[in-house]
Amino acid sequence: MATLLNILDYSPIDEGSNARQALLETTELVKRAEELGYHRFWVAEHHHVLSVAGSSPEMLMMHLAASTKRIRIGSGGVMLPHYSPYKVAENFRTLEALHPNRIDLGIGRSPSYRIVNRALNETKGKQLSYEQQVQDVYKFLTDGTSEDHRFNRLIATPVIETVPEMWMLGTGTGSAKIAAANGTAYAFAHFAKPSSEGLDAVALYRKHFEPSLVLDKPRVMIAVFAIVAETAEKAEELAKAFDLWLLFVESDNPPPYYPSVQTAIKRGFSSVEKETVIKNRKRMIIGDAEQVGEEIKRVAELYEADEVTIIPNFFGADNRIEGIELLAQAFGMH
Repeated sequence: MATLLNILDYSPIDEGSNARQALLETTELVKRAEELGYHRFWVAEHHHVLSVAGSSPEMLMMHLAASTKRIRIGSGGVMLPHYSPYKVAENFRTLEALHPNRIDLGIGRSPSYRIVNRALNETKGKQLSYEQQVQDVYKFLTDGTSEDHRFNRLIATPVIETVPEMWMLGTGTGSAKIAAANGTAYAFAHFAKPSSEGLDAVALYRKHFEPSLVLDKPRVMIAVFAIVAETAEKAEELAKAFDLWLLFVESDNPPPYYPSVQTAIKRGFSSVEKETVIKNRKRMIIGDAEQVGEEIKRVAELYEADEVTIIPNFFGADNRIEGIELLAQAFGMH
C-alpha cells in the first residue's frame, strides 16, 4: 500500500538562534518539502512554549501557502475550545479562497498550560461542548443547513466554491468518535500515545464513519516523531538533544531554545531522567533513512493508514532539511 508522506513542523528555535530565524527556517523547510514531493505540510499551535515559534497556525499558513505552489498547507492543529467556530471557519475560508484545494483544517482540543487557558478564555461566559464546536465549524465551512441550528441563517464569508479538508486530531477514542460522527478525516498522534489505544481509536473511527460533505469514506493519518540522519550514529546524537528538549519542555523551567547536540552530551542525564528518556523513546523513530523508512512502513501497515506525518523535531535547520531529503529518497519520492 502506497502511503503519502507529510510533515508537521513546530518551528523550533535552535540554541543560539531566535524566533524570526525559526519561522524563516520553516519557510525554507516547506519549500524543500514541496520540491521533494511531500503531500502536506502542517504547522502547530503551541502557546507559552518559548523554544517553539509556532503559536498562530493560520497566520503562518498564509505565509507558507504564498511561498509555495502545490503542497497542501494545514494546521496541526487549531485548538478549537479557545476560539469561536465562526471565526475559525472564516479564517480557513479566507485561506482556501486564496489557495484553493490546498488548505487543511486540523482541529484539536489541548487546553495548554492553565495560565494560557485562562488568558485565552477569561472574557467568555458559558463554553460550548467540543462536539458542538466541531459541528459548528463543519456547518460554517460547508454552508450546511439544518432547521434546528441556532445560527441556521448565518453564512461564513468569503463565500467560495471549494472547502478546506477537515481533520480531527486525537490521542484516543473520544476524538475518533467525533471524527466519525462528523465525517471528517482522522489523525492519530502516535508520537503522543504509541499504544494499543491508537489501534482501537482508528478501528472505532472506521466502523462508525458517516459520509459527509467534506469526505465520503474514512481517511486515517498517523503522526510520528522521526529523527533521520545519514548514519544511525548521527541520528542517535540528534536524538539525545531531542531527549533533553522533551525533558525540558515537560519540566517547570523550560529554556527558550532547543538544546544542541553538544549541550545534551555535555549535560548528560540523571538516573531518574534516563527512565523518562527510555519511555519517551517509544514515541520516536530514530535511525538512517532506510531504518526510519522501514519503521514508518511498519506503523502505517499496523494502522492501515492512508498517510503518515513525520515531525522532524530535531536540532539544526540543515539537519532537518537533510532528514526530509534522505527520507524522500528512501521512499522513492524524488
